[in-house]
Amino acid sequence: MASPLSSWANKEDKEMADTLKITLVKSPIGAIPKQKRTVEALGLHKVGQSVEQKNNDATKGQIQKIRHLVKVEEI
Repeated sequence: MASPLSSWANKEDKEMADTLKITLVKSPIGAIPKQKRTVEALGLHKVGQSVEQKNNDATKGQIQKIRHLVKVEEI
C-alpha cells in the first residue's frame, strides 16, 4: 500500500503545491491522545470535514503521524 505522502514526497519529480486539502476520513475516538491533539491542531473536528493547510515540513509531519485517519490532496 502506498503512503499518502508518496504522491508529493519526491520534490525532484514535480513542483510542490502551495496548499494541501486534508480530509478527516476516520474518527480519532480510538486513537491515542497525541493523535487526537494533532487532528485538532490541523483544524479538523468532524469526520468528512476538510481543511486547507500550507504545504510545509511541519504540516507534512503532522499528516504523517495521523496518516491512517486522513486523506490528503494537493491543491
